[in-house]
Amino acid sequence: MASYSLTMGSAFLLPARCAVAAYLAVCCFAYRQASNLDQEVRVPDLPSLTARSTHASDVLATSLEIVFNEKEVCCGKNSALEDSVQSSDPKSLKDIASRLQGRHLLSDGRPIMVTAEYLTPNQVTAGHLIYMLTEKHAPLMMWNSHLYVVDGVTYVTGLSHGAIVYFLHKFVLQDSRFPDSRREVSFDRVTEDAGKVQGLLFLQSVPQ
Repeated sequence: MASYSLTMGSAFLLPARCAVAAYLAVCCFAYRQASNLDQEVRVPDLPSLTARSTHASDVLATSLEIVFNEKEVCCGKNSALEDSVQSSDPKSLKDIASRLQGRHLLSDGRPIMVTAEYLTPNQVTAGHLIYMLTEKHAPLMMWNSHLYVVDGVTYVTGLSHGAIVYFLHKFVLQDSRFPDSRREVSFDRVTEDAGKVQGLLFLQSVPQ
């Protein structure tokens, strides 16, 4: 298995010129074994749902419904997470994580366990993000005070001391506020202001 040694945080927070310089340095070190062609990983078959309104609370509920893709779990009437979602601060991934983390009951009384992994930009590794997307786990991303569903990333690879390293390029996002061409949004790590990204939130539910 490849070694995921480059953190997204370090790449995310470097100025664009420094990030490009670091990338070129790795390419040179790797001789001809590195790839500077964009590769892509996407989460297949995410439901294309549109929020009832552009209010943050409605966007949160719809985004969570996309991520869980299980109506009895989230997030409509009588779902397991209905009350927790309504009590969450839709502008805070950390608060959403704390509200949803833990044991919940489905409408028929069966228990589920929700795990929430909230990561600030400097805590996320490129390898972990690529792995989770490959395993069909789409995270939420708070960028510029708006909530998005991450359904894919593009990246390039290189070699450093015999280990494969991954350099994230673009994040492919879904904006559940819109049903039209405005729905798909791209966050370019090189050209966008990474300081406006609050972080990522991975959520999963399993029966107990």
